[in-house]
Amino acid sequence: MESQLPTNYVLIDFENVQPKNLEILANHPFKVFVFVGSNQIKVPFDLAIAMQELGDSAKYIKISGNGPNALDFHISFYIGELATLDPKGYFHIISKDTGFDPLITHLKARKIRVQREKDLAEIPVLRMSNATNDDEKITAIITNLSGRGQSRPRKVKTLANTINSLFTEKLEEQELLSLVKQLQERKYIVVNQGNVSYKLTH
Repeated sequence: MESQLPTNYVLIDFENVQPKNLEILANHPFKVFVFVGSNQIKVPFDLAIAMQELGDSAKYIKISGNGPNALDFHISFYIGELATLDPKGYFHIISKDTGFDPLITHLKARKIRVQREKDLAEIPVLRMSNATNDDEKITAIITNLSGRGQSRPRKVKTLANTINSLFTEKLEEQELLSLVKQLQERKYIVVNQGNVSYKLTH
């Protein structure tokens, strides 16, 4: 029986990043949280429409109180809460604020899959779906595998399934095997009797 794909949670720091491309999430299993500062009294019409299109998968969270890190603390709390409810989830903080990075390092050490992107288009599953050539696909695969920390696939078959899960349209087996072979040729992975080890930085 095929295992269910993990849910991608997108937590947008709206004080820091105002995405203009929220509609690109519509064809994927995303849950979107837009964190709005207590002093922000309106959101752009295009964002409101895109949020409406996402329906129950999207939610605004108006934070309480002011302060330089008030919104960051709210996002941190929600990630902790969501990771408890869904430990297999994949979490994306959309922010240019590097202040999140120590928290992300700590969460990864706790086996929570989380990364920070400056734009929605940087989310690996979206980058994969928009990739037009093998170089772009390989780059997106490496980004995704790097974000998995120690929970990377250890078998060729599992790696192929993982790559397949990154695309909106499912790939033919031949193309999957070709991508795995390219990872080998570019020396990002070493395959030995069906087992995979990684050299993602070289």
